[in-house]
Amino acid sequence: MQVMAICRAETSAELRLLEDMYRLRAQVFGERLGWVECRENYERDEFDVLNPTYILAIDADDHVIGCARLLPASGPTMLESVFSSLLEGRALQSHPRMVESSRFCVDTVQKPGASGHLLSETTQTMFAAIVHWCCINGYSEIVTVTDVGLERLLNRAGWPLRRLGDPQRINETMSVAGILSADRPSFERLRPAGYQENFRRPEPKICGRSAPEWP
Repeated sequence: MQVMAICRAETSAELRLLEDMYRLRAQVFGERLGWVECRENYERDEFDVLNPTYILAIDADDHVIGCARLLPASGPTMLESVFSSLLEGRALQSHPRMVESSRFCVDTVQKPGASGHLLSETTQTMFAAIVHWCCINGYSEIVTVTDVGLERLLNRAGWPLRRLGDPQRINETMSVAGILSADRPSFERLRPAGYQENFRRPEPKICGRSAPEWP
């Protein structure tokens, strides 16, 4: 398994991967959870036209088995636009080094990790990849909406969610908004054995500051 980041598809191969990702999202958020209505087995929304970065986990057969969407939290966010009730009347205190992660999902057909592991390999790889990409691109915090079950996994994996409010039931799911750290120690705790990424490195300067050194 490897991970890569795509913003705008520049090749036919990248376009195919994004189409694979939209189909995976339809399976998870449309068919399994029933949160959204999907057309032609694709799940897309208004945030997909804002030039997000997609983090993709890709298996040996070149299929997308995990994905997440990242957008700067200084612009429109799903939390404020769709899940504002989770902020309990407060505004999101965003800043230039905060990114929003949304539409996180993994292939539900994938088997969980080996006995004794907290997370499936795909989930752990995705967690590590999100932190890795954020760090090399100058982001230090990730705001997200998740369900309380995944929140428990995050906490047990050593990547605790700092809640922005109490959980609320949304579409039959107990959901919560919170902030995750994006730093080198978090990445080192989350990185699974054999982790491989294919990220394009940023320019030497990001938002007026030097990009951090990463392998």
